[in-house]
Amino acid sequence: MIIYLEDAKDFQKLIAEGDVLVDFYADWCGPCRMLGPVLEQVEKERPDVTILKVDVDTFGALAQQFSVFSIPTLKLMKNGVPVASKTGYLAKEPLLRFIDGK
Repeated sequence: MIIYLEDAKDFQKLIAEGDVLVDFYADWCGPCRMLGPVLEQVEKERPDVTILKVDVDTFGALAQQFSVFSIPTLKLMKNGVPVASKTGYLAKEPLLRFIDGK
């Protein structure tokens, strides 16, 4: 499932359980827009992973909290704990490997 963060106070609740892939992005970012369809494909193949999209223009404090200096930045969370991070565009297969920790 792809969720767009609407309120910063919901962030902790949304990442608290299970595997959550947090996509820090901006609408004006070309690589971020390219990543969107890839995330939709991953959503279909990996229903066990929640994808949470966080707009850095709206939620700059969250981006700063997670040391996001470039976008897109993907943070993989397991039960609320960040376990891996990638910056830049990823095609579907490398993204699936990233989620699987390979």
